[in-house]
Amino acid sequence: MNDPSCRVGFAFCGSFCTFHKAMDALEAVKARFGDVTPIVSENSAALDTRFGAAHDWLREMERICDKRVIDSLVKAEPLGPKKLLDALVICPCTGNTLGKLASGIADSTVTLAAKAHLRNGRPLIIAVSTNDALASSAKSIGVLMDKKHVYFVPFRQDDPQGKPTSLVADFSLVPDTVAAALNGEQLQPLLLAPPT
Repeated sequence: MNDPSCRVGFAFCGSFCTFHKAMDALEAVKARFGDVTPIVSENSAALDTRFGAAHDWLREMERICDKRVIDSLVKAEPLGPKKLLDALVICPCTGNTLGKLASGIADSTVTLAAKAHLRNGRPLIIAVSTNDALASSAKSIGVLMDKKHVYFVPFRQDDPQGKPTSLVADFSLVPDTVAAALNGEQLQPLLLAPPT
């Protein structure tokens, strides 16, 4: 189902090792829904890492979406009052952001965007990527799974032997999860088998 009339926000948090896959998901969402607004956390906007320079990532987001990146609290705040989005994706969503969302903390660009968006009763889609998902972030995931209008991109243990508490969403399922969430449904199955 393509829906070019749907306005989707796509927010990046600092799980930099997954940015290449997240960028593929961004392109897939743009192809399916048309109107996509890129949003980045402060760390995503500022930090150069071994996975790439921040400026290069932001420039690629803007090329894909043909829109300027929302990279500050001031730019994120109008998303709610002006009802600018029909759905908001956080991909990748780190353990830090999970914790803030579960606790109602909105002190970053991405968490404020989520708070502003949720006030309108519209879907928030989370693509988790964190090494502590089955440890200290498990409580946050549980809290968010029980929250109205919050949906998860199906996820799996990405390295059960080497990183037994790590979970990463299957970013290729982001567009389908958005489509399901727009219908008020959680894409299933939520728990995927580990990679073979």
